[in-house]
Amino acid sequence: MKTTFLDFEQSIAELESKIEELQFVQDESSVDISDEIKTLSEKSQQLTKDVYANLTPWQVCQVARHPQRPYTLDYVNALFTDFHELHGDRTFADDQSIVGGLARFEGMPCMVIGHQKGRDTKERALRNFGMSRPEGYRKAMRLMRLAEKFGLPVFTFVDTPGAFPGIDAEEHNQSEAIGRNLYVQAELKVPIIATIIGEGGSGGALAIAMGDVVLMLQNSTYSVISPEGCASILWKTAEKASEAAEQLGLTAQRIKAIGLIDKIVPEPIGGAHRDYDTMMTHMRKALAESLKVFEGMKESALLERRHERLMSYGKFKEIEKKS
Repeated sequence: MKTTFLDFEQSIAELESKIEELQFVQDESSVDISDEIKTLSEKSQQLTKDVYANLTPWQVCQVARHPQRPYTLDYVNALFTDFHELHGDRTFADDQSIVGGLARFEGMPCMVIGHQKGRDTKERALRNFGMSRPEGYRKAMRLMRLAEKFGLPVFTFVDTPGAFPGIDAEEHNQSEAIGRNLYVQAELKVPIIATIIGEGGSGGALAIAMGDVVLMLQNSTYSVISPEGCASILWKTAEKASEAAEQLGLTAQRIKAIGLIDKIVPEPIGGAHRDYDTMMTHMRKALAESLKVFEGMKESALLERRHERLMSYGKFKEIEKKS
């Protein structure tokens, strides 16, 4: 797959183009220019490393939305075996912006649930760009309850701009569906391991992200609102999105610093989309380590641990006012 370069990656794109031209020349002639290609490749690698070491929050948003970034089903196919997708919320419909089903991770039976964006126009329409309606969240809740019934750990993969804001979603009680999922996750009697793999947008993300362990990819985002939405409210124009991204503190490093996630999963140089194999290796290790935490843990201990975790969010300290 030919890499799609973002606006801030144009210097890298130009270097990669030169490398491709030289490789073509070498393939089509007897001239040995392998040393030149190697030198340029090393230069490209270093340039990519330098660029990604200094990304702004807005640039991180762009990487999190990259169209070639691995989606939930990519992780399912690479990390899980015996995946059997389950459909429908048993109430109204099957929302395909959320996928889920039974699988095995490292031989252990489990439940996998995640947002799924589309790769092309047809699939994006089918998946609604990863923006779920109430039936999608109710499907996720059904699968969580099914996992609880059989004592299976739940893995969730979060990648959504947010819940779908359409009229039909509101008519089907979007807020109740999200709120119900929060309630269910708070009391579920099996471990939940959630991973932010791209965009973690608002309640649409939280609906499947209240994990006992929450992981976040290095170049993903997690926020109460998108930068464009925030800018439209504060400055009445989406053109201020880059400034909003700075203020929202939506990067993995910022979210980890305030204790809302447990671990940042490193990405390959240039983002997860540049090297799927390396990304999958990092993800497998992170998921395995997270699951190991719950080996032999009793149900009561699991629920107590989760309650303490949830109650620790938003801690504050009262200071007496001096007279």
